[in-house]
Amino acid sequence: MFSGEYEYKIDSKGRVSIPPKFRSQFSDGIVLKEGVDGCIDAYPPSAWNEATVQFQSLPIIRNQKDRRISRFLFSSTFNLELDEQGRIMLPPALRQHAAIKDTLVITGVSNYLEIWSKEAWDKEKTLLRDEAWQNFESAENRK
Repeated sequence: MFSGEYEYKIDSKGRVSIPPKFRSQFSDGIVLKEGVDGCIDAYPPSAWNEATVQFQSLPIIRNQKDRRISRFLFSSTFNLELDEQGRIMLPPALRQHAAIKDTLVITGVSNYLEIWSKEAWDKEKTLLRDEAWQNFESAENRK
């Protein structure tokens, strides 16, 4: 399980370290994709495979919505390896998507990580705090 918040600087070559406590979970590589909230999602390959099973079973011509979801999920996906120092090179398209320039925040989200620009994470974190009780109450009402 991934949890916590870790701040890093991206180097001049576009590389960033994965938090040391999580590196063993990425020994088989890391899957990066555009997150829907303006961040980058980072999965261990096994978790990514589990997440995509339901989409792989959909008939490709089922409907436009399913095709668009598949395009979004798979067209922005990159399979990478960690280097010997536990770093990955963030693809320019993903850095642009997440507006990452120099400082970023890696957050644990249960079975995957999110990579945010520092500025976007600060805004998101403020919203999370402001809306926490409302979100907990609505989650309770869905049970």
